[in-house]
Amino acid sequence: MRFQLLGPLSVTDGCDVVVLPPAKPTSLLAALLLRPGEVVPTDRLLEAVWGEKQPATAKSALQSCVLRLRRLLARYGIAERLVVAVAGGYRLSADAETLDLLHFRRLAAEAAGAGESELPMLRTALGLWRGPLLANVPSELLHRDEVPRLAEQRLRVLERVCEIQLAQGRCSEVLVDLWEATGAHPQHEGLSAQLMRALYGSGRQNEALAEYRRIRGRLRDELGVDPGPQLQGLELAILRGEELRGLPRGQAATEPAPAPSAPPAPAPPVAPAVRGTGNGGPGGIVSADDAAGPAHAGQAAHAGHA
Repeated sequence: MRFQLLGPLSVTDGCDVVVLPPAKPTSLLAALLLRPGEVVPTDRLLEAVWGEKQPATAKSALQSCVLRLRRLLARYGIAERLVVAVAGGYRLSADAETLDLLHFRRLAAEAAGAGESELPMLRTALGLWRGPLLANVPSELLHRDEVPRLAEQRLRVLERVCEIQLAQGRCSEVLVDLWEATGAHPQHEGLSAQLMRALYGSGRQNEALAEYRRIRGRLRDELGVDPGPQLQGLELAILRGEELRGLPRGQAATEPAPAPSAPPAPAPPVAPAVRGTGNGGPGGIVSADDAAGPAHAGQAAHAGHA
């Protein structure tokens, strides 16, 4: 069996997928899987499962929750001894074959320097993500501390995938990923810059400039800052019709966009029309209950996503 963290927490045998119920044992399992092979302290597990409203007999309640988790895992052929009690907490061992998070990280690490294989390997890594992270895990702690960290890992891989395609001149192909990514991370300047480059390289110069205006307005309205030097320089290069670094030669739009001009002088006042002489008018997957078995404004906010 294989654990799946990159989406709703579930287990799979490779054919059937069982989404675990949103209950305390599910939160406990998520807290252990997020630190595979490590001893997760008792206090951390208590906070992940119960939050601030911990029971009076906290350690006893945790032991009972571990027992419920072991029974749940046994229903799907997973050895109860997988969850091990050790001094100071509990540990659950996993590897890239039994946990999708570790598989994702291994693919991302091995892709670096893999030459022509890098892009397909990173695509395979992104394909392991299956929807909202830990959607069935009722733990405020994990959603606050762990979900953003996982989403950032995905986002870094997605940025690399887009960068490879831009360098290959596949500007039109990468647009779908970038539209989705900037929609999920509207303040992420790196993604916005990639989208501008892809649009410009596709001959859609006006849309590239519109994307700059969008993120500039967003940053000003929500954070009170202007885009960083990278985006400002990119806008200027597009206005001038220059070739962009990171795109193959000849991928720039052929005509420079008109530079902003000074506002026109006000028109002289028009004498009022004589009343009565005018003729013109006004202008016009199966759940476990059924027993069937993813950075900051200035660089990232996104989300990649991860």
